[in-house]
Amino acid sequence: MKTDSLMIYRGLLGNELFDAMARITQGPDISEAAEDRGNPEEKGLAGIDDAYTKLIAGCVGGIIEKAGELGLNGNIWKGYLTYLLVRQENAWSLEMESAKDTKGSVSFLNAVYRDMGIIREIFEFDPEKRNMPGKDLFVMLINYVNTTGRVRLLPPQSVKRISELCEHLEKAQSTEDFTETLGEYYSRFGAGNFGLYKAFRIVPALEGPGLLPVVNTDPVRLDDLVGYELQKQKLRENTEAFISGRKANNCLLFGAAGTGKSSSIKGILNEYSDRGLRMVELYKYALKDLGSVMAELFRRNYRFIIYMDDLSFEDYETEYKHLKAIIEGGLEKKPENVLIYATSNRRHLIRESFSDREEGENDLHRNDTVQEKLSLAYRFGVSIYFGSPDKKEFNNIVKTLAKRYNIDIPEEELISEANRWELSHGGLSGRTAQAFIDYICQIKYY
Repeated sequence: MKTDSLMIYRGLLGNELFDAMARITQGPDISEAAEDRGNPEEKGLAGIDDAYTKLIAGCVGGIIEKAGELGLNGNIWKGYLTYLLVRQENAWSLEMESAKDTKGSVSFLNAVYRDMGIIREIFEFDPEKRNMPGKDLFVMLINYVNTTGRVRLLPPQSVKRISELCEHLEKAQSTEDFTETLGEYYSRFGAGNFGLYKAFRIVPALEGPGLLPVVNTDPVRLDDLVGYELQKQKLRENTEAFISGRKANNCLLFGAAGTGKSSSIKGILNEYSDRGLRMVELYKYALKDLGSVMAELFRRNYRFIIYMDDLSFEDYETEYKHLKAIIEGGLEKKPENVLIYATSNRRHLIRESFSDREEGENDLHRNDTVQEKLSLAYRFGVSIYFGSPDKKEFNNIVKTLAKRYNIDIPEEELISEANRWELSHGGLSGRTAQAFIDYICQIKYY
């Protein structure tokens, strides 16, 4: 097959559906029919037609299955191939992502044009222009409407971008136009999963840590958080500097539980993802993998925030020393396109107790021991305190949320019930106020 000679886009080979699409575009294969049905000379053209129809049926069924998983609509033959193209991370797509130049270096262009000529032939395949068996099956791929209620593997915004790119590729008048259109996509949104998803989670694997895309991210925005204006402003200013390529600091958001620390960081992602911000969630057990992950992120043309929620260490846990070296202190410089944002209920991150003072009496260098425990928190250049609201602030949060959710209850009754609620549901906090509003919406009044 022609696709066997792909050079830059060899990553497509081995994908079962792509290989089937390539064989269908090429036409009936007599040798395949012989293997599947016996000697075609004995069975005649019917044997060839049956094998080719079987190939088409399997391919059409597979594309429909993938369209359901991904949320694709319309011409899903072209849509699925477009999806495969944007997933590719190769020498050219990564150059387009980094160089912001849709032409790219001359050394790549000839090989890319050659590959694109082969791929475009598959993309433009029209069974109506062929005298071929099984072409009636393609009608299911032309105007496909995705009505399944299953969970999608792509965020809605990525589905929209793939659909728009597919439409632009359809309008390409030449292989050069086709190539430039795809290059513009890589330049604007990036290549591979980083161009499709905005959040990831570090997961261990035998061959090394991987980044698992987070499909269903929390849609919270910073403006959804009632109050804490100074804290949000400080976080915005640091992130804005980071996104703009200026000097920025690692951030530690600390304070009482339920005050919006985690929501603020999630809101930052939703506010800046369109400008190239990506977030990678890191659990404490995966700290040993942080160095290799950061080395991978360094090579990409995005801004990354490593997000560690509820970060704290007991005094017997020593993983924090590894984190200290990664943030600042190791031989390898932390990538300029990576920051660390963490939340914690502890200001100094490492558990401290009164017994530490008693043990310190026998420590020859007591101050050194204290500094060792404080040094991790000091690696965060910006520390932002989120305190619990007082009664007045709590009531204001409740009233603001009630208005946002169109709850029509007399203010005096609303506040009275909210105050009773907080006594048995975690005390004064934004989280308690939100839980109360959810209770009102879902159970008591609606």
